[in-house]
Amino acid sequence: MTYIRCILILVTVLLTACGGRGGVLPEDLRPPVQGPSQTAEYRLGAGDVIAVTVWKNEDLNVRVPVRPDGFISVPLVGDVLAGGRTPAEISAVTEQKLLQFIRTPKVSIIVEELNSAEFQNRVRVVGGVAEPMSISHRDGMTVLDLVLEAGGVNEFASPEGAKLYRTSAGDTKIYPVFLESILKDGVLDTNYTLYPGDVVSVPERRF
Repeated sequence: MTYIRCILILVTVLLTACGGRGGVLPEDLRPPVQGPSQTAEYRLGAGDVIAVTVWKNEDLNVRVPVRPDGFISVPLVGDVLAGGRTPAEISAVTEQKLLQFIRTPKVSIIVEELNSAEFQNRVRVVGGVAEPMSISHRDGMTVLDLVLEAGGVNEFASPEGAKLYRTSAGDTKIYPVFLESILKDGVLDTNYTLYPGDVVSVPERRF
């Protein structure tokens, strides 16, 4: 299987290098479809607003923004680090700090405003398009949607050599995008569904 996979990758690279249209890409060479369980849980950032609720202690309930230094202010315990943490992690830390005041604290964290998500939840297209850009991700958005938002490819583009860059858990993987096959032939094998943080790069021809 490994040998066959290597041959398929080699053929893909050769087709791209020769300027031919790739079009169809074997299933095992495409990026895996991410389900809800694979989507990273949201981590708070500066400017986000959360509601902190302490069960049976209404006087401790508070609605607070995440400060630029990443902390929030909670009654009794003072500053709690929220930046870079998930709601569950913030809840656990706050409960631990409250133990010195309350026997069995139960803390709920509800994110009310996602002001920092504007940067985190973007997709980008660079290189040989009419207008390279970074835009907010939308559910169901595909490579074609993003390229069309950018005004399509420009006259210097080499669309069949386009690539999708996807980073997950600090690991960046690169997938071929046969953009000319998508635009001119309607072959949608590499018209991948996009996820927040994805970058599509369209190379330009060298003269």
